[in-house]
Amino acid sequence: QVQLVESGGGLVQAGGSLRLSCAASERTFSGYAMAWFRRTPGKEREFVAAFGWSTFYADSVKGRFTISRDNTKNMVYLQMRSLRPEDTAVYYCAAKREIYTNLSSATEYHSWGQGTQVTVSS
Repeated sequence: QVQLVESGGGLVQAGGSLRLSCAASERTFSGYAMAWFRRTPGKEREFVAAFGWSTFYADSVKGRFTISRDNTKNMVYLQMRSLRPEDTAVYYCAAKREIYTNLSSATEYHSWGQGTQVTVSS
């Protein structure tokens, strides 16, 4: 299990930006696929973005969100721009050992952070 700690959530107006950060405890971090998911009340956890062998995005955030990672610091980031009220959710960082397949599937990830709330006001 990798220990993951998210930060950077908050309240922002529609059209604004936020950057989420996720700190990972694993020393072999570079060999893990990292992803961001989000959840709103009453809904299943939704894929947002992943960084495995390449980067992948949900259609709803493509062109607005950017996932990046710094393997020297064991960090992964989610830069969110042009935020919309429908982006309001708890955002979770996740990790899995295999970097090539099923990067958008929540059930494939074995480690999760505690989540950070993002609220976008209209």
